[in-house]
Amino acid sequence: MNPFSSGTRLSDMIRAIRASKTAAEERAVVRKECAAIRASINENDQDYRHRDLAKLMFIHMLGYPTHFGQMECLKLIASPGFPEKRIGYLGLMLLLDERQEVLMLVTNSLKQDLNHTNQYIVGLALCALGNICSAEMARDLAPEVERLLKFRDPNIRKKAALCAIRIIRKVPDLSENFINPGAALLKEKHHGVLITGVHLCTEICSVSSEALEYFRKKCTEGLVKTLRDIANSPYSPEYDVAGITDPFLHIRLLKLLRVLGQGDADASDCMNDILAQVASKTESNKNAGNAILYECVQTIMSIEENGGLRVLAINILGKFLSNRDNNIRYVALNMLMRALTVDSQAVQRHRATILECVKDSDASIQKRALELIYLLVNENNVEPLAKELIEYLEVSEQDFKEDLTAKICSIVEKFAPEKIWYIDQMLKVLSEAGTYVKEDVWHALIVVITNAPHLHGYTVRALYRALHTSCEQETLVRVAIWCIGEYADLLVNNAGMLDLEDPITVTESDAVDVIETAIKHHTSDVTTKAMALIALLKISSRFPSCSERVKSIIGQNKGSFVLELQQRSMEFSSVIQKHQNIRSSLVERMPVLDEATFSGRRAGSLPAAVSTSGKSSLSIPNGVATAPLVDLLDLGSDDTPAPTSSGANFLQDLLGGDLMQPSAQPVSGMQPSQAGADILLDLLSIGTPAPVQNGSTNGDLLSMQDNNAPIASLDTISSTSPTASSSMMDLLDGFGPTPPTSEDKGPTYPSIVAFESSSLKIEFNFTKQSENPQTTDIVANFSNLSPNVYTDFLFQAAVPKFLQLHLDPASSNTLPANGSIKQTMRVTNSQHGKKPIVMRMRVGYKINGKDVLEEGQINNFPRGI
Repeated sequence: MNPFSSGTRLSDMIRAIRASKTAAEERAVVRKECAAIRASINENDQDYRHRDLAKLMFIHMLGYPTHFGQMECLKLIASPGFPEKRIGYLGLMLLLDERQEVLMLVTNSLKQDLNHTNQYIVGLALCALGNICSAEMARDLAPEVERLLKFRDPNIRKKAALCAIRIIRKVPDLSENFINPGAALLKEKHHGVLITGVHLCTEICSVSSEALEYFRKKCTEGLVKTLRDIANSPYSPEYDVAGITDPFLHIRLLKLLRVLGQGDADASDCMNDILAQVASKTESNKNAGNAILYECVQTIMSIEENGGLRVLAINILGKFLSNRDNNIRYVALNMLMRALTVDSQAVQRHRATILECVKDSDASIQKRALELIYLLVNENNVEPLAKELIEYLEVSEQDFKEDLTAKICSIVEKFAPEKIWYIDQMLKVLSEAGTYVKEDVWHALIVVITNAPHLHGYTVRALYRALHTSCEQETLVRVAIWCIGEYADLLVNNAGMLDLEDPITVTESDAVDVIETAIKHHTSDVTTKAMALIALLKISSRFPSCSERVKSIIGQNKGSFVLELQQRSMEFSSVIQKHQNIRSSLVERMPVLDEATFSGRRAGSLPAAVSTSGKSSLSIPNGVATAPLVDLLDLGSDDTPAPTSSGANFLQDLLGGDLMQPSAQPVSGMQPSQAGADILLDLLSIGTPAPVQNGSTNGDLLSMQDNNAPIASLDTISSTSPTASSSMMDLLDGFGPTPPTSEDKGPTYPSIVAFESSSLKIEFNFTKQSENPQTTDIVANFSNLSPNVYTDFLFQAAVPKFLQLHLDPASSNTLPANGSIKQTMRVTNSQHGKKPIVMRMRVGYKINGKDVLEEGQINNFPRGI
């Protein structure tokens, strides 16, 4: 006989495949066998059809295509005999899935087999339907499955219940058909039927609130009685697992009780006693017992409050943390994180055990325990917990140091009882794991140091000591260099000594030595070296005797290949050599940094905080969920907004938010108009000018033929600088500024409806000053058209890069029902007369706690705006 004919047995084919030494040989065997099976299919060979299909299933499991044999499954299913049907249904479940159109042809065969007199054939049909049922098949065959839930044989009832679960998942609307049959299954004595019945009822409750109320009222007491009987039942070898009667049924019953008890006080009271019994009497020395206990804890934490039961549940989780099995400890940590929101005091009792899990050798347990410890920290326990974590930081694995360092820094910063403790702990972290400390963390440390004048001397001395033991930690070196540059005189003079510290002897030369070492150290990066050069410049002013040495050290970087260091070296050398008269004022101590502003931006509570996670996103104070910034700005268009001269405030231009107080705005480079005004006033010997508005350029001041420009410019100067005004009057023979006339108020423009929906209307009113035609003041009026109150109201706007937008705060962040609020904005059009104003807007607010977001584009601004 041909070894690859259709008559080859399955075992022979398997033997031939396993004998293949290479993948090519295996493919050749499979290819020949598939060719023989195709030939048999074409010949309609009924004698070997079941054997061909069995071989096809094995080939399918090896990963080869077998779609050509799908119709053979349907032919075998239609056969009258049980052996052929068994192979047919097995092939149907393996070779097809619910997405195959061929499956529609098998619906009728399934219906016939579900009504077959042979219960084994009925079982085959139920098994197949439960595995590959589609939504269409579920609707067609649901009545048959519902009928079989009352079948006399328990195995058929069990399979029918499992099939019903699949049907409900595919078509939730059919769940009401199975409520009464499902409730009847809960009274079964046969454990196999009972466990599937409980599973079916759980599934029904998850998709139907009416069914949930029905089971709560009718079945809760019966389920509690069933669970009690199983928990107290004597030894039964049929269902016994590690000395526990049917733990699988235990778990299913607890899951259903959890669903019924959640949100219902009466149902929860009914099951309290049995839950306490299961939690206290189940043995925890076997895995089956631990599974029951874990499910019991989940049920206790989910049902309505019972303080004693929850403490018992959390104590069980505490015992789990002492288990040698890593899986048990991990699920206990997960559950304790959920329990923390319910009863944090009970979780706090297991703090020591959780802290030991942080030191576990398993990385997953380490990370989960660290997250839990982080949530447990408060003002009362921060000091001992931080001490333990920092001590472990010294011996922890390198892979874990980054996460541990980040959590310690966050804990210390958030819960520090006083600044000296915060500085001490941060110095310990920098000394042990400074490489893993992020930039914003050590920036925050410097901000805190500047805000603690009484600790300046103590801090610089502590950093000086730390540098001698941990000079490899880059971040520590940076903070130390910064502080030595600022407070070197306090270091040398032992100023600001505290009772808890010992005096140290540091000379001026020693302070320079530390900075020089940092510059020349092989691991120092460009940022550290640049900070060191600044520190040396400051030291040269603090210690004049070291100026020549400092000049020599700085000069060594004049030939650096790094442009940043080369430029700094050249400029600082020039300051030391040629500008002695201004050096002391140049290197004065840094002003006290605004700690609240810095902390707010780090936390993202200020609109200026820009996410650096890779996707542009906004941090909105009122919690309105917003799409990424690119969605609002439509960055794919040609008129995309661009950052202005201040990189830190680019959102101010994009969204028009007044992100910084006027007094706190950094002095960046002057605008071109200001620079031009300075040059002109220097020529006129007027002195230091006041800031000039954007519209006033030197060309405007000198162009006397223009009737409007010189008058507007002189008005500006006279209103801001009396000296400038008088000098200009003398120069121009008494031709002073003219008083403002009614025409200076500027033209009027009609108001527009910028946005209108069924619930909100936005109107814009415009005013413009004649002396500055590029700038337009807009008053936005927001009208609530509904009877609901809008809370956390927030208006955002974005403009193209040729526009600048400034938004003042709205008159209120609550928009009353059928009421209105106002908000003022100012738009400056650098392309006035060439390009019109366009704006994209977004409005976010809450109605009864639900977030609402509305967007639109405004293109209908009046001409001349």
